[in-house]
Amino acid sequence: QVQLVESGGGLVQAGGSLRLSCAASDRDISINVMGWYRQSPGRERELVAAIGSGGSTNYLDSVKGRFTISRDRNTVNLQMNSLRPEDTAVYYCAAGHPLPVYWGQGTQVTVSS
Repeated sequence: QVQLVESGGGLVQAGGSLRLSCAASDRDISINVMGWYRQSPGRERELVAAIGSGGSTNYLDSVKGRFTISRDRNTVNLQMNSLRPEDTAVYYCAAGHPLPVYWGQGTQVTVSS
């Protein structure tokens, strides 16, 4: 069982930046895909960004050009710039292939207008 430990998140004004990080408990296990989902009240959980072990990435259309996902072995980061109030959500780290097999506990991101 792989545990995912998240850090980052918090409260920021619109236009600001935040960085989320997530580390897998087992640094040696091979994890094909890692990514970030988010869920806001009344909405379904959605995939924000994902990155494969080879570095291939994909993004939710609404975050393209603003968010950047990166990875160093079994640690994945999400740099979020030009944040908007609609980005407010609980962000969850996920890992496995296909996504998601493992989940993090979630971290709150709140963007004030």
